[in-house]
Amino acid sequence: MFVSVTLQLLGGLWTTFQIFILTLIFALPLGLIVALGSTSKFKLLKMIIQIIVWIIRGTPLMLQLIIIFYGPGLWLGHNIWSGNEAGRIAATVVAFTINYACYFSVIFRGGIEGVPVGQREAGLVLGMTKTQIFFKVTLLQMIKRVVPPMSNEIITLVKDTSLARIIAAYELTFTGFSFMKSAGITWPLFYTGVFYLAFVGILTLIFNYIEKKLDYFR
Repeated sequence: MFVSVTLQLLGGLWTTFQIFILTLIFALPLGLIVALGSTSKFKLLKMIIQIIVWIIRGTPLMLQLIIIFYGPGLWLGHNIWSGNEAGRIAATVVAFTINYACYFSVIFRGGIEGVPVGQREAGLVLGMTKTQIFFKVTLLQMIKRVVPPMSNEIITLVKDTSLARIIAAYELTFTGFSFMKSAGITWPLFYTGVFYLAFVGILTLIFNYIEKKLDYFR
């Protein structure tokens, strides 16, 4: 029984990992783009982005996931997501990407604004272009500043992947809960927690290592 539960939980963990890694791949660059847009000199663009970020951050991720998965089918008359597991994972990744990109954008914006203006001005005096200043001055210092808050958000993402069970994506929590429904046993739920703790523990070690490596501004 234990081996069977472990194997099925590992299958659920793989789905959880897919949601996690795909969300990061898309949300991190999108979050940076949104952050740059929110600091734009174009007031209309800046206002639109700030309103979108406010809406996304002010509403539950579960609600956003339900709307993204079920909404198109009701509005268009057909579901744009396939009814299989891949479609459910795709919808989850889209919802998570939009949500986390908005949260990441706030962190990125804080990191960008935290870089002293004088350093950017010094770059201009030295003849650097704005692009060179961003990548060689602003971005490096921004990364240093955003790693601690970003690590908290990314660890939260691991736990938020459990929300995918709302649309019946067969992730880790859904797998553990299925044993309680089918076999009437609860220990797989506690065992599920071990997988989450291991996942978060590995990420914590990775971020601690990254923070030490980025300790170049004292």
